[in-house]
Amino acid sequence: MEREKKLVYHERQRLQFCLLHSLNNLFQEKDAFTKATLNAIAEKLDLQDPNQTSWTPLSVVFKSHHNVLTGNYDINVLIAAVEEKGKRVIWHDQRCGASSIDLNGLDDKLFGIVLNVPVRRYAGLWKGRHWIALRRVDKVWHNLDSDFSAPYPFKNIEEITEFLDGVISTGGQILLVMNGEV
Repeated sequence: MEREKKLVYHERQRLQFCLLHSLNNLFQEKDAFTKATLNAIAEKLDLQDPNQTSWTPLSVVFKSHHNVLTGNYDINVLIAAVEEKGKRVIWHDQRCGASSIDLNGLDDKLFGIVLNVPVRRYAGLWKGRHWIALRRVDKVWHNLDSDFSAPYPFKNIEEITEFLDGVISTGGQILLVMNGEV
């Protein structure tokens, strides 16, 4: 009897909650994280920040690590969230290129990849950044970009390496999510 193929979980983009969607896509679970849990992590980081700025009327919405209404969480929230799940984040040294990443993962150290890429929206009027998760499910790497209507399965290691090199060349960041705590 052939083993049943696992369905790939994929959340779609809503507002600026791409980090929330990326984390749920990375962990392949609908509520691995919620808006409330990420907001709580961001608030905790605000309280721990030794360089905390003074209160202004705008600071009710625009916090140090996120926007209360739309999301738009920063790297500190990503790292704290991943560490809560017993994983760790390693910033990939872009000088090495994507070929230095062990995508075959025979030792299962690499859990997944999170990308932070520059984006232009609204006919190029708005520039920002977007979080994207890549994860291997049933030995196939998938691009789980929440802007996509469905997960995109990479055909082979060469295709994902070429994609990651493209991310580097356009100013994107590659964050490796590793199994095992810090």
